[in-house]
Amino acid sequence: MRLQAPESPAEIWLKLECLQPIGSFKIRGAANAIRSAPPGAIAGGVLTTSAGNMAQGVAWMARELGVPATIIAPEHAPQTKLDAIARLGGTVITVPFERWWQTMEAGTYPGVEGYFVHPVLDDAVMAGNGTIGLELVEEVDDIDTVLVPWGGGGLTTGIASALPALSPRTRVLACEPATGAPLAASLAAGRPVAVDYTPSFVDGAGSKALLPTMWELARPLLAGALTLSLDETAAAVRLLAARTRVIAEGAGALSVAAALSGRAGEGRIVCIVSGGNIDALRLATILQGRTPA
Repeated sequence: MRLQAPESPAEIWLKLECLQPIGSFKIRGAANAIRSAPPGAIAGGVLTTSAGNMAQGVAWMARELGVPATIIAPEHAPQTKLDAIARLGGTVITVPFERWWQTMEAGTYPGVEGYFVHPVLDDAVMAGNGTIGLELVEEVDDIDTVLVPWGGGGLTTGIASALPALSPRTRVLACEPATGAPLAASLAAGRPVAVDYTPSFVDGAGSKALLPTMWELARPLLAGALTLSLDETAAAVRLLAARTRVIAEGAGALSVAAALSGRAGEGRIVCIVSGGNIDALRLATILQGRTPA
């Protein structure tokens, strides 16, 4: 979809992953990872750690295959996403952010059985995400820049891995919220660094640090990273709703905020609108012209 944005120096196109059956791109990686699991591996169920969108992808696939799904979620996960997981039949265990991050790194949770699908560091998940890159080349000619929200890095790395062979001139920029932008800080330092992190309505992106393996995978593929304020991100959510009647969550609007800011440059830019699972009260606040806490 083309976004009419005369205030931007770029020609902006939108890749609307928010229109996927679960409201985000995560169904691509979850489906690929679970479908390609070793025979019998998922018989006892599946497990993931997620703030909501990957959880929905895993729960969707588990329901399709008739196996249980358990989700380890951070305490700040929005109720909208938790309710969606429950509707899909998933069981949610909420934990403090630090415990959630430990589960992300370890790939296990005490007392819970099941085939672990890592939301980021899983080759099959990244390959599933990479299908977006293949579709972009089929759908839009002469792309100068692709802007991708950075949560754990699996989406950005998947897309950036798929593009070089088909569109080598296209650069990929990651987009992070200012409330937790470890990739931008790490690129500036030339090494992984930790940053201060504050949970916000941009719950699908932003963290205190990079997963070590993801840093090594992403660094050679990316042209850089942009950091967006909460006000810029909320404004992008409003603009998408007003001009395209598309509802994006905070993380999904980061790419549009970056394009509108002018910091992504000129030319033909594609924004990955990664998800649309935003809490109704937060959306109402944004549509009223305010930025949620």
